[in-house]
Amino acid sequence: MSDSSRDTALGAGWGAAELGTYDRLMPARVERLSWLDPRMLWAARNGVLASWFGDPTGRTRSRWVARRAAAGAPADKVIRREVPERFSFMVIGDTGEGGASQYAVVPGFLKASQDTEFAVIASDVVYPAGEADGYGGKFFQPYQDYPAPIYAIPGNHDWYEDLGAFMRVFCADTPPLDPEPRSRPLTGAWWRSLLWHRPRPTDEGRLAEARSLRSAPAQQAVQPGPYWAIDAGPVRIVGIDTGLLGTVDAEQGTWLREVSRGPKPKILVTGSPLYVDGEHHPCPIEGGGTVDDIVRDPGHHYVAAIGGDIHNYQRYPVAVDGRTIQYLVAGGGGAFMHATHTIPRVSVAGVTEKEFRCYPLRGDSLAFYSRLYGRRLGLRRFFSLTETDATAVVAERLGIEPGRAPGPDARVTRRTRLVAGLLGTGRRPDRPARFRLPVRKIYTQLFSPSSATHEPPFFKCFLRLDVTEDAVRLRCFAATGKRAQEVEPPVEDEVVIPLPTARAD
Repeated sequence: MSDSSRDTALGAGWGAAELGTYDRLMPARVERLSWLDPRMLWAARNGVLASWFGDPTGRTRSRWVARRAAAGAPADKVIRREVPERFSFMVIGDTGEGGASQYAVVPGFLKASQDTEFAVIASDVVYPAGEADGYGGKFFQPYQDYPAPIYAIPGNHDWYEDLGAFMRVFCADTPPLDPEPRSRPLTGAWWRSLLWHRPRPTDEGRLAEARSLRSAPAQQAVQPGPYWAIDAGPVRIVGIDTGLLGTVDAEQGTWLREVSRGPKPKILVTGSPLYVDGEHHPCPIEGGGTVDDIVRDPGHHYVAAIGGDIHNYQRYPVAVDGRTIQYLVAGGGGAFMHATHTIPRVSVAGVTEKEFRCYPLRGDSLAFYSRLYGRRLGLRRFFSLTETDATAVVAERLGIEPGRAPGPDARVTRRTRLVAGLLGTGRRPDRPARFRLPVRKIYTQLFSPSSATHEPPFFKCFLRLDVTEDAVRLRCFAATGKRAQEVEPPVEDEVVIPLPTARAD
C-alpha cells in the first residue's frame, strides 16, 4: 500500500515526485474556470436571486418529477439492481470543473473502482451553471472508461439552468419544461423572473457526440428523477436533491419519509452535508422537520449520510440511540479545494478531534494556501510555509496531535503564527481570537473558490464502498496529481460500518 498524507509529505503529494499522466486524458482545449470572474458569477446568479426573492426549485422539481412519472418512471422512484452477494460502488462529489483538478482524479478513480457495480456523483456534475454544452468535457469524457453505470444527484450549480441538462443526461432525455406563467409586476417573483439566468440553447450535435463516449449498454443508467433510491443487495442507497439553497421541498420530504421506512440498512447521499466544518446542518424540509430527523429515526436504519457541496473530505461518527451513524463530506472529486485548516477544534454531537477525520490534513491545507497567496500577492518570502511548519503551527493553535508528525526541523515562529492567523487557521474553543472576523465564511465564499490551481498537489478524493451482508467497508482514496498516487491511490481514511440484520422489506 502506498503512503498516505498521514504517513509522509511525499504521500501528500509534496516534493519533486514524478507528475501524473492525467493530462493525456484531457481535451485538447480546456476552458479554465475562474471563480472570481464576474461573467461566471453572473451566470451563477440564480442562487442569490432565490435567496432574495423566493426559491422556485421545489415547484420546478415537482414539474420534472411529474413529467418523469408520465413517461413511466416508477412511482416509488426506486432503482432495483441485481448485484452479487458482495458488491462495491463508488461515490465522488462535485466533479465537474473540467480542468486539471478534475482529470487528475480519473486515473486513480479508474484504478480503485475496478469491479464496482456502479458509481454515484454527489452534487455539481457540471460547473459553473449545469449547462448542456459542458457535459462533454466534464462528464462523458473523463468517465468514458468507467465501464459501469453512473447515477447522480444534482448540486446547486446543476440547478443554475433549471436542471434541464441534468434531466436530459440522467433521466431518459426528459424534454424541457414549458415556461411558467408571468408573475404580477414588481412582486418578488416578477423581479426573480426578470433577472433569472435562463438555460442556453443546446448544441444537439455536440451533446450527441459527447454521449457516444459512454454509449456501451453496461454504462447506461436511467434515473426516475433528480431524487431516487437504489436497492442493491442488503442496502438501500437514498439520493436526495437539495436544490439551490440546501433545502428539501414538501413533496420530496414525503417521499423521503416513505422510502426510508423498513428495516433495510440505508445510506443517504445528499448535495448538502449534515455535518460539516464542526457544525450540524440538519437540512430543513418544507412544512416541518429535517432530513437529519429522518436519518436519526431508529426505525429507518440509516448507517451513513454522505454529502457533497464542500470540496474536501470530513467524517463525523455520531452516536445516536446506541448506534453510530457515519456522517461524511465527500465533495473533493474535481473542483477547487475548500480549506480544512479553517475548521476549528472539533467538538460537536459527541465527536471530538480524536474521532474526527479530514482530508487534506489541516497542515497541508494551510501550506497549500500559504504558497498560493504568497505567489499571487508577490509575497512568497512572507506567506509561504513549508508543510512541516504549517503542520506544527496548526497543532499549536488547535492544541491537537497532528495527523502527520511535523518532523524535527519544524519551527513555529512569530511569522508562521501571523500567517496562520491571516489565513484563517482554526483555534481552540478556550482561546478565542481577539478580533471576531467571519474568517471561515470568507474562506468558503471568497478565498477557497480562488484556490483553483492547475498543477499538483490537488488534494482530491473519492470513496469506495464494499458491501457484504454484515458490513460496509468505506475507504477515502486520495488523488494528488502525482504519478505514485495514480498507480496506487493511497487510502486517507477507512471505516467498517456494521449493518443491522435486515429482514425483507
